[in-house]
Amino acid sequence: MPFTLPSRSRRTNPGPRRRSLLAGAAGAALLAGCTDDAPGSSAGKRPGAAERARARLVRDSAELADRYTAVIAAHPALAERLRPLRAAARQHAEAFGGGPEGTSAPSDSASASASASASASARAAVPTSEKEALAQLAAAERKLADARRGTLRDLPGEQARLLASVAAAGDAHAYLLSGAVR
Repeated sequence: MPFTLPSRSRRTNPGPRRRSLLAGAAGAALLAGCTDDAPGSSAGKRPGAAERARARLVRDSAELADRYTAVIAAHPALAERLRPLRAAARQHAEAFGGGPEGTSAPSDSASASASASASASARAAVPTSEKEALAQLAAAERKLADARRGTLRDLPGEQARLLASVAAAGDAHAYLLSGAVR
């Protein structure tokens, strides 16, 4: 028995229907709105929300790098294992516009003083056991990766993609640190 397609209608015009054209146009408009990366496009965000999120990302990455520095200072035997992870935290701060050492921009003095106080508290909070220090770093990486995933909606396209990548790197760091603890 041959398979035959039912005719769409008894119209003389075999082209697409108006309803399908409108649905296609609406879908295309939605897709275009979801990927608008044009400079100066707010995409429904309040002005400055992305900038505040970016500054927070720089600060958090710098604080994490400071934690690594504090653990390396307290436990020199871990230095070779932790230096690449600290370098990655600094690179993450730079990727979001921080200074070359993962610090905030020089013009942002409030953020710089907050980073300095966070650095001092990170050094004071290093556990005496290497195993506990690694577990604390793993927990910090996990917590920060979770917070970064929550921030994704605050950033425009390209920055959100970068943040997703940085959050995934944080998950990988936490995994590596957790494996070192076992």
